[in-house]
Amino acid sequence: QVQLVESGGGLVQAGGSLRLSCTASRRTFDRYAMAWFRQAPGKEREFVAAIRWSSGNSYYAESLKGRFTISRDNAKNTVYLQMNSLKPEDAAVYSCAADVDYHSDLSQGANYDYWGQGTQVTVSS
Repeated sequence: QVQLVESGGGLVQAGGSLRLSCTASRRTFDRYAMAWFRQAPGKEREFVAAIRWSSGNSYYAESLKGRFTISRDNAKNTVYLQMNSLKPEDAAVYSCAADVDYHSDLSQGANYDYWGQGTQVTVSS
Protein backbone atom coordinates (compact mmCIF):
# COMPACT_ATOMS: atom_id res chain seq x y z
CA GLN A 1 0.00 0.00 0.00
CA VAL A 2 1.19 3.49 -0.83
CA GLN A 3 0.26 6.59 1.09
CA LEU A 4 0.42 10.01 -0.46
CA VAL A 5 0.80 12.93 1.91
CA GLU A 6 0.17 16.49 0.74
CA SER A 7 1.39 19.65 2.39
CA GLY A 8 1.73 23.33 1.64
CA GLY A 9 -1.86 24.44 1.57
CA GLY A 10 -3.08 27.47 3.46
CA LEU A 11 -4.50 30.95 3.20
CA VAL A 12 -3.10 33.35 0.63
CA GLN A 13 -4.21 36.68 -0.78
CA ALA A 14 -5.33 36.94 -4.36
CA GLY A 15 -2.28 37.36 -6.57
CA GLY A 16 -0.10 35.38 -4.21
CA SER A 17 1.62 32.03 -4.60
CA LEU A 18 1.70 28.68 -2.90
CA ARG A 19 3.69 25.52 -3.50
CA LEU A 20 2.05 22.22 -2.69
CA SER A 21 4.04 19.06 -2.08
CA CYS A 22 3.02 15.42 -2.22
CA THR A 23 5.32 12.70 -0.95
CA ALA A 24 4.79 8.99 -1.40
CA SER A 25 5.36 6.79 1.63
CA ARG A 26 7.00 4.05 -0.37
CA ARG A 27 9.98 5.05 -2.44
CA THR A 28 10.00 2.12 -4.80
CA PHE A 29 6.64 1.75 -6.33
CA ASP A 30 6.04 1.78 -10.01
CA ARG A 31 4.10 4.75 -11.10
CA TYR A 32 3.57 6.02 -14.56
CA ALA A 33 2.23 9.38 -13.56
CA MET A 34 1.23 11.61 -10.71
CA ALA A 35 -1.29 14.38 -10.77
CA TRP A 36 -3.06 17.09 -8.87
CA PHE A 37 -6.82 17.45 -8.76
CA ARG A 38 -8.94 19.93 -6.88
CA GLN A 39 -12.46 20.09 -5.58
CA ALA A 40 -14.29 23.17 -4.40
CA PRO A 41 -17.41 22.97 -2.25
CA GLY A 42 -20.45 22.01 -4.30
CA LYS A 43 -18.36 21.34 -7.40
CA GLU A 44 -17.04 18.23 -9.08
CA ARG A 45 -13.44 17.19 -8.80
CA GLU A 46 -11.35 18.96 -11.42
CA PHE A 47 -8.09 17.97 -13.09
CA VAL A 48 -5.29 20.44 -12.46
CA ALA A 49 -2.04 18.97 -13.77
CA ALA A 50 -0.19 15.70 -14.28
CA ILE A 51 3.37 14.60 -14.85
CA ARG A 52 4.72 11.38 -16.30
CA TRP A 53 7.22 10.10 -13.76
CA SER A 54 9.90 8.75 -16.10
CA SER A 55 9.92 11.41 -18.78
CA GLY A 56 8.84 14.42 -16.75
CA ASN A 57 6.36 15.41 -19.43
CA SER A 58 3.66 17.56 -17.91
CA TYR A 59 0.05 18.26 -18.76
CA TYR A 60 -2.29 20.97 -17.55
CA ALA A 61 -5.89 21.93 -17.48
CA GLU A 62 -6.14 24.46 -20.26
CA SER A 63 -7.52 27.17 -17.99
CA LEU A 64 -4.55 26.88 -15.60
CA LYS A 65 -1.67 26.89 -18.07
CA GLY A 66 0.80 29.64 -17.36
CA ARG A 67 -0.10 30.01 -13.69
CA PHE A 68 0.44 26.49 -12.33
CA THR A 69 3.54 24.33 -12.73
CA ILE A 70 3.87 20.67 -11.81
CA SER A 71 7.27 19.16 -11.17
CA ARG A 72 8.79 16.15 -9.50
CA ASP A 73 11.88 15.28 -7.52
CA ASN A 74 12.69 11.62 -8.00
CA ALA A 75 15.23 11.57 -5.18
CA LYS A 76 12.69 12.96 -2.72
CA ASN A 77 9.85 10.88 -4.12
CA THR A 78 7.83 14.07 -4.25
CA VAL A 79 5.65 15.90 -6.74
CA TYR A 80 5.08 19.64 -6.47
CA LEU A 81 2.48 22.09 -7.66
CA GLN A 82 3.64 25.68 -7.88
CA MET A 83 0.63 27.98 -8.02
CA ASN A 84 1.12 31.63 -8.95
CA SER A 85 -1.23 34.57 -9.41
CA LEU A 86 -3.84 32.81 -7.33
CA LYS A 87 -7.46 33.82 -7.68
CA PRO A 88 -10.39 33.33 -5.29
CA GLU A 89 -11.79 30.74 -7.70
CA ASP A 90 -8.66 28.62 -7.17
CA ALA A 91 -9.77 27.92 -3.61
CA ALA A 92 -10.37 24.20 -3.16
CA VAL A 93 -9.06 21.06 -1.56
CA TYR A 94 -6.11 19.96 -3.65
CA SER A 95 -5.32 16.25 -3.79
CA CYS A 96 -2.48 14.38 -5.38
CA ALA A 97 -2.87 11.03 -7.06
CA ALA A 98 -0.66 8.28 -8.46
CA ASP A 99 -1.31 6.15 -11.52
CA VAL A 100 0.43 2.75 -11.51
CA ASP A 101 -0.74 1.75 -14.97
CA TYR A 102 -0.17 3.53 -18.23
CA HIS A 103 -3.05 5.72 -19.35
CA SER A 104 -2.91 8.08 -22.27
CA ASP A 105 -5.47 10.40 -20.70
CA LEU A 106 -4.10 11.68 -17.42
CA SER A 107 -6.98 14.04 -16.78
CA GLN A 108 -9.39 11.33 -15.65
CA GLY A 109 -9.47 10.75 -11.92
CA ALA A 110 -10.73 7.21 -12.44
CA ASN A 111 -7.33 6.28 -13.90
CA TYR A 112 -5.52 6.89 -10.61
CA ASP A 113 -4.91 4.23 -8.01
CA TYR A 114 -3.71 6.11 -4.96
CA TRP A 115 -4.92 9.38 -3.52
CA GLY A 116 -3.76 11.71 -0.80
CA GLN A 117 -6.06 13.12 1.84
CA GLY A 118 -5.98 16.60 0.35
CA THR A 119 -4.78 19.99 1.47
CA GLN A 120 -6.96 23.09 1.68
CA VAL A 121 -6.10 26.16 -0.35
CA THR A 122 -7.98 29.34 0.52
CA VAL A 123 -7.58 32.53 -1.51
CA SER A 124 -8.83 35.79 -0.07
CA SER A 125 -9.91 38.62 -2.34
